[in-house]
Amino acid sequence: MKNLRILFMGTPEFASTSLRRLVAEGYNVVAVVTTPDKPAGRGQKMHESDVKLTAKELGLPILQPEKLRDESFLSEIRALDIDLGIVIAFRMLPEVVWAMPRLGTFNLHASLLPEYRGAAPINWAIINGEKRTGVTTFLLNHEIDKGAIVCQKEVDILPEDNIGTLYDKLMYIGAELVTYTVDRIAEGNIEPREQQHIDESTLKPAPKIFKEDCAIDWSHSGESIVNLVRGLSPYPAAWSPIFKGGEEVGSVKIFDVRFVADEKQGSVGSVVTDGRSEYGVRCADGVVYLELLQLAGKRRMTIKELLLGWRDATEVNFVK
Repeated sequence: MKNLRILFMGTPEFASTSLRRLVAEGYNVVAVVTTPDKPAGRGQKMHESDVKLTAKELGLPILQPEKLRDESFLSEIRALDIDLGIVIAFRMLPEVVWAMPRLGTFNLHASLLPEYRGAAPINWAIINGEKRTGVTTFLLNHEIDKGAIVCQKEVDILPEDNIGTLYDKLMYIGAELVTYTVDRIAEGNIEPREQQHIDESTLKPAPKIFKEDCAIDWSHSGESIVNLVRGLSPYPAAWSPIFKGGEEVGSVKIFDVRFVADEKQGSVGSVVTDGRSEYGVRCADGVVYLELLQLAGKRRMTIKELLLGWRDATEVNFVK
């Protein structure tokens, strides 16, 4: 069962955890495909992907093609005589690659497909207030995240979860599901379930997240604002502009909040504070109290730390 010749394809830490588990449990990973090194950071030093760093540590052959259709790359993987391909958080594969392994290629996706197809399934599940999510392995086909489902594992989303904690949970449970899926495929013990005859208008998507998606709309409910903050913390982080006298004077990233419902009158975006340890912003149905945040150009601070030195704290507004 563990003699299957596996080609592993991936880029971030989410993928490297599965790679590490496969090797630790004795599966035969014959090569790893990951993205080419690229300059990053202020010094523009060449950055290696998490999967490449893990593969180097494990002594695995590494392929970093610029183009996945290059004949030189295709010749290299043909020569490896692959039985099974595994792809996690990688680029879209051409059919010539995913159809090459004798037993096909499967993908690990961090949602309970067919819900939350797309680049940011963990974020959107929290942002939308879901109480559960999970991981899915599915066979690749011509459409993104629409291949036949092989295995799934559900995970509860706890009230205290944010993108950081849920990412970690799904990463490790996903690694378990990857080895389980390899075993089932090796045994010939799978009954893939096609994602067909689904009214796609009823499904929740998980598109890539941009800066505008992270902006807090204080006219929304407190619960939805809390979920937005959780779904973006610690990265890329929810944010809000700050206004004084009707002029924008800065912005703040917000990492942790709590919501208190109340029916008191007050304009949306106005500040509620005792000046010492509590600092809230009025929303549609109460006050969202800020707990951990970062003013532009400053370090991340608790609200108590911030109030010690923020002179304008009581004079600003979070809506123009």
